[in-house]
Formats: sequence, C-alpha cells, structure tokens
Amino acid sequence: MSPTDGPPLLGRRRASERVHPAAAPGDDAPSKTQRKAEMHARQDLGEALVALDAGRFAELAAETALPERLVDAIVAARGITAWGGRKRQLQYVGKLMRSVDPAPIERRLDAWAQGHAMDTAQQHALERWRDRLLVEPEALDALAAQYPTLDRPRFRSLIAKARTERERASPPHAYRELFRELKALAAADS
Repeated sequence: MSPTDGPPLLGRRRASERVHPAAAPGDDAPSKTQRKAEMHARQDLGEALVALDAGRFAELAAETALPERLVDAIVAARGITAWGGRKRQLQYVGKLMRSVDPAPIERRLDAWAQGHAMDTAQQHALERWRDRLLVEPEALDALAAQYPTLDRPRFRSLIAKARTERERASPPHAYRELFRELKALAAADS
C-alpha cells in the first residue's frame, strides 16, 4: 500500500466517483446547474405575475388556465408587505410555477411588453410631429398628407397658440392640446 492510496474508503465514495442512481452513463439528464437556472427562471416568472395589476393577472389566469393554488398564492403574495414573509411567499409561488408550462405565460407577458413598446414608440413619433409643427411652417402640409382627415384650421390655431406660449414662457396649455389632437388623429386613422 502506497502513502498516496490512503485508508480504504469504507462504503463512501469521493464526489468524483459518485454515480447518480437515476442517471445512467451517457444519459442527458439536466445538470444541477441547469435545474437551478430553470427553477430561478420560474421563480422570476412568478414574481412577474405577482407584479401584474389585478385586471391583467385575471385575464392571464383565465387565458392560460393557471392552477387555483397558484392563483391563490399569487393573490396572497400581493397582500404580504413584510419582507421576510413576502420572500417566502414568492419562493412558494416559484415552487408552484415548476408544475406549470411557462411558455403561454411568457408569450402573453412578451405580447404586453411589445404593445407597451409600440405605444411608447408611437408617443415619441407624435412628440416629434408636435415639435416639428412648431418649428417648420411646411410641417402642417406634410402632416395633412399623412392624415387626410386633419382639421387644418384647428391645428393652425393650436400651433399659433403654442408658439405664443413658448415665446412668452407661459404654461404650455396649447402645446399639450396639440399633442392630444395629434394622438386623437393617429387613433382615428389606425
């Protein structure tokens, strides 16, 4: 027996020698790291569900047929304000999420996020139109070409008032009204 052999391992194996009983050699079972990453992803998805407003959550729960225990756990998590209790409840929600297919939930959340991004992009485009109308005299003609239902006299009046407000440094009432009119025009056109 050499000094590097050490005492015989009586019934114990080193970590490198252990074989997972459910996993045969060459089996493609997920590693512990992969399982933990999936578990954390499900818990994050559960936290996103807790953060949804009540109307959207009710819509999602009906659409994806969430289990009643999960719905109850999410509703309970919303009512818990103590940090430790809330953290435990979120972990419980994450545990319940493991038995749910996350794909339909993720698709719905992504659709809402894309809708919000599109709304934001449209709002920025309308803000650019408003600023352009105040700076460029020919911008009203370009806007009328894009939106044929445009009420030119109303817009001319609002543009003139907004320019006057800006020159006098007074509150931007007409400036805001111009944006509201642009928003209504875009909504009517789509």
